[in-house]
Amino acid sequence: MNASKPLIGITTYLQRAQTGVWDVRAAFLPEVYFAAVVTAGGIPVLLPPQLLDGGVAGQVMSRLDGLIVAGGLDVEASRYGAHAHAEADPPSRIRDDWDDALLTAAIETQVPFLAICRGIQVLNVNRGGTLHQHLPEVIGDDRYSGENGVFKRNEVEVASGSQIASSIGAGPHTVQSYHHQALDAIGNGLRVVASSPEGVVQAVELEGVPFGVGVQWHPEQDAADDARLFESLVEAARSYVSQKQVHA
Repeated sequence: MNASKPLIGITTYLQRAQTGVWDVRAAFLPEVYFAAVVTAGGIPVLLPPQLLDGGVAGQVMSRLDGLIVAGGLDVEASRYGAHAHAEADPPSRIRDDWDDALLTAAIETQVPFLAICRGIQVLNVNRGGTLHQHLPEVIGDDRYSGENGVFKRNEVEVASGSQIASSIGAGPHTVQSYHHQALDAIGNGLRVVASSPEGVVQAVELEGVPFGVGVQWHPEQDAADDARLFESLVEAARSYVSQKQVHA
């Protein structure tokens, strides 16, 4: 009999969306995220932003085996003590609160997590770090920004000895980018494990947990051909389930 597949929660957008005759506020997520989890051997569970009444984030995490904090709008600048840049997205406070609470619960219970694009920024702010609010002003161009739904390809260097290196290999990698913000001051307990040639932080790992990875790029865009990072998350989730069963 095959072992049960781990449940991997994925955070979602919450904003106005159109489909057919409907033009409503909706929770949604691009298919590539949950398709990547399926390809990697997990069961995706979508986590729409909601109010944090009654410790709901902890209750959700107690039922999951892994977490993906997905991409989306900019984290509100006031969360890391800054004023909003003119190019920053309008705040989505309910999602900021939701993603932050889920990450906090995952870290406290050592649920494996993968934080993608916005997700790595949520993770850094959660750990007391700050963000560059408009990267073109820092590096002098928009090579990471993407445009009209088209991702840009960029080079990153993955450090040897990291969890990411054990998954996709150390050294140079070409990745898909779509962001205009990036990590500035690094949060407590986070270790930089990948950077771009001009020094933009591209990945971090959280010390003291079995699997806590954040990447600034979008691995879900390539997951149909290379799902190794998602496979590593799913494998970590299986180990987490096994440990829970031992201590049950």
